[in-house]
Amino acid sequence: MIAPSSQLSTAARTAGALHHGVDPASYRAAMRHHAGAVTILSAGGPGDRTGMTATSVCSLSDTPPRLIACVNRSASAHGLIRRTAAFGVNMLHADQAELANVFAGRRGIERDDRFSDADGWLSLATGTPILKGALIGLDCELIDEHAHDTHSIFVGAVRAMHLREGETPLIYFGGAFCGLARRA
Repeated sequence: MIAPSSQLSTAARTAGALHHGVDPASYRAAMRHHAGAVTILSAGGPGDRTGMTATSVCSLSDTPPRLIACVNRSASAHGLIRRTAAFGVNMLHADQAELANVFAGRRGIERDDRFSDADGWLSLATGTPILKGALIGLDCELIDEHAHDTHSIFVGAVRAMHLREGETPLIYFGGAFCGLARRA
């Protein structure tokens, strides 16, 4: 719960006021300094699938397994996630930057055509597409949604997962995809 402004210190009120003038372009530039794991959010089934590259995914709890994914309401995946009440979270490894570009819309390939490698996808509990070659594929049932400004926060209950170990993750940092160096 947020404290009423009467209970905030003068410094806190002043610091908060400074952020009200931040424009979207400056904010996006600042957020490029936040490294994030690259995922493909997938939804639908054969003939009616879509997916998008996203870094706004994180664990919510482990008991029970839950995660959140933030999706722009104008994204093709948004409506399909709501309609099917399911989505996949496919965490990519460092060698999958081209696939991230495809699902980011940078190659002009849309919706179901992004899943052209039929052998590269599998179906688990909900029927949503899960990438076989991903580091982790999480099959989620949509259990809650919260609308905020241009995006929805989808809460997913993890119903099944596919794990592939031994690869380094793909990271988005500084406006580009890069691999994460292994620890010594």
